[in-house]
Amino acid sequence: MRDNKTILAEKTAALLAEKGISMTTAEAASLFETPSDPKLGDLALPCFKLAKLLRSAPPKIASELAPAFAGTEGIAKAEAVNGYLNFFYDGASCVAAVDEILRDERFGSSEEGKGKTVCLDFSSPNIAKRFHLGHLGTTVIGNALRNLLNFRGYKTVAINHLGDWGTQFGKLIYAYQHWSSQEQVEKDGIDELVRLYVRFCNAEQEDPALTQEARDAFHKLETGDAECLRIWQYFKDISLREYQKTYDLLGITFDSYNGEAFFSDKMPAVVQEIRDKGLLELDDGASVVRLDEEGMPPCLILKRDGSTLYPSRDIAAAMWRKKTYDFERCIYVTSAGQSLHFAQWFRVVAKMGYDWANGLVHVPYGTMSVGGEKLASRTGNVVLLDDLLAEAIRKCEQVVEEKHPDLPNRDEVAKAVGVGAVVFNALSNSRIKDSDFNWEDALSFEGNSGPYVQYTYARTSSILRKYGDLPAESPAGYAPGAEETALAKKLSEFPDAVTRALDGYEPSVISRYLLAVCALFNQFYHNCRILGAEEEDARVFRVRLTAATHTVIGNGLDLLGIRRTEEI
Repeated sequence: MRDNKTILAEKTAALLAEKGISMTTAEAASLFETPSDPKLGDLALPCFKLAKLLRSAPPKIASELAPAFAGTEGIAKAEAVNGYLNFFYDGASCVAAVDEILRDERFGSSEEGKGKTVCLDFSSPNIAKRFHLGHLGTTVIGNALRNLLNFRGYKTVAINHLGDWGTQFGKLIYAYQHWSSQEQVEKDGIDELVRLYVRFCNAEQEDPALTQEARDAFHKLETGDAECLRIWQYFKDISLREYQKTYDLLGITFDSYNGEAFFSDKMPAVVQEIRDKGLLELDDGASVVRLDEEGMPPCLILKRDGSTLYPSRDIAAAMWRKKTYDFERCIYVTSAGQSLHFAQWFRVVAKMGYDWANGLVHVPYGTMSVGGEKLASRTGNVVLLDDLLAEAIRKCEQVVEEKHPDLPNRDEVAKAVGVGAVVFNALSNSRIKDSDFNWEDALSFEGNSGPYVQYTYARTSSILRKYGDLPAESPAGYAPGAEETALAKKLSEFPDAVTRALDGYEPSVISRYLLAVCALFNQFYHNCRILGAEEEDARVFRVRLTAATHTVIGNGLDLLGIRRTEEI
């Protein structure tokens, strides 16, 4: 699609080429920005970045370039102001934008990623523990990134790298064998495993000898003890059954559940390769890779006793994934607290001589809390995710019952809105920021929330149902008013929002964009008669504008992993 921004970028690149500056259309497009004040134009070219290239002052550059854009398709005028070149779209381009959107149900998608595979490592809970609010960020951010990549034509491999190995399972096996039974676990499920883990951690503080008992139990597991392996698999099966209920509620699927245990037999060869390449050094008995030149602490590969750690496990997993999937990128969505860990082992892979290390990407996110309460599974102080989702659904059931008691599928609508509220809340701000969950904000039908977006989408659906069959084309020569123009312009920016969300691994770009679209649509809805417009041309265009809004909001909800709601 050659939208206004693309047209202007092509023109800008051509003008710069005449001045001896080589720049691609994509590079030229990256120079543009959307003014915060619509009075300053629909799109702006800040000329400050061009000042050094052209060896001229920004105001002079803007003034010299402005006349060259006269008569450009879709542009009413180009105006130079204080070093900015501001562009104002014409009415015809807004009508054309609506027509363009309605020609493609997947407006904003592309095939740019065709033939390329991206692995995404996200969610990845530790088995034998309940999903809590702390898992929400990695789960919904990873899923949104997967949706965005699929939307742009990439083949994705969603990997749930389960935490299913380590000394903590020695603790659980010991606790299970001494303080529980299969009957008790069958009765209480994963809650019994959590109880056992908390009990062991508390007992360990009173009796340090239990630490060695746990190590011994895990050593048996590592060396293939049949009974320990049976118990471990039993715990894993119970955990996955519980997790699947949450994933089903969120509408999330995975292509692989290969966790830490899967790579346990692959680590020795990787450690040996690191050693053979002269990278491994002894440091107080432990084996490390020095990263002094990178300004980082050494990356710990083996403990003093020769056992592996997270870096060696992650390197083994990355090498297996590269061999198996031949990924262009492998994206890891984890908390910001693990940033150093990923930076270290990414660099180790590069020092091993693998150029694909450049395709390893860590996407960090901030902590989440409810009422400022920090989460800690060792103390049992957790906010369970399925409890949070259930409460959100219950609260939405009350709202839907009050608003539309006759709605035939109100249970499904309440589920979609409740779950959507939690997901949207998690994706509404920059992922790196810490956030505190607030019921009033998350469930508001009028604020910056998921229910507000879903309600606006349902409003467009209602209008379209009442109108009937959509006219095939917008009326020729129709001149849209201010509200129509502002909405059409914002809708045309959806492909750019998708690009920015992908470039920054930032789903909140889509969330904020949808809120802006909803605000403009509701302003248009209240100020312009749609079905009741007196003029046929106005009625036809406004219904088509509503349909375009329906398409864009629907696609945006899909990308965030939130169910569409045709009725609320």
